Amino acid sequence: MNETQSLVTLVPWTFIAQILNLFIQLFLIKKFLFKPINNILKKRQELADKEIRDAKTAKEEAIEMKNSYESSISEARDEAARIMKSAEKEASAKAEAIVSEAKDEAAGIKQRAEADIAQERKKALNEVKDEIGGLAMDIAGKVVEKEIREEDHKKLIEDFIRGVGEAS
Repeated sequence: MNETQSLVTLVPWTFIAQILNLFIQLFLIKKFLFKPINNILKKRQELADKEIRDAKTAKEEAIEMKNSYESSISEARDEAARIMKSAEKEASAKAEAIVSEAKDEAAGIKQRAEADIAQERKKALNEVKDEIGGLAMDIAGKVVEKEIREEDHKKLIEDFIRGVGEAS
């Protein structure tokens, strides 16, 4: 039994040496193993954080570029619509000017034609009046067979022409 007891007994110097050995191992592990691992983990964490920040920045830039592109497209469409409206207004104004000019020209031609017709009518009427006056004078001279004075002759012609003018 002594032998078993000697196995279980605690030797103070061995116990102290083992505890010192444990502390030395902990110190060495902490200094040479945990610090470099913690540094590596810290660097990895910083790298991951940096990549996340860069990704967020890139996403924000992409969204900003997309918004800028969409606003540029919208402005281009608005400008195209303004140009189309302006071209339509200009074409409409030109068409109206051409139609107005054609109407004015047609009215001018019509007025000139009416003036020509009126002038030709007056001319024809005057010729007819002169001819009728001459015929009336011949007929009156033959019927009366006397000499008519010039004043009476003009008065008869003017009365006859007035009568013919009122009839037409």
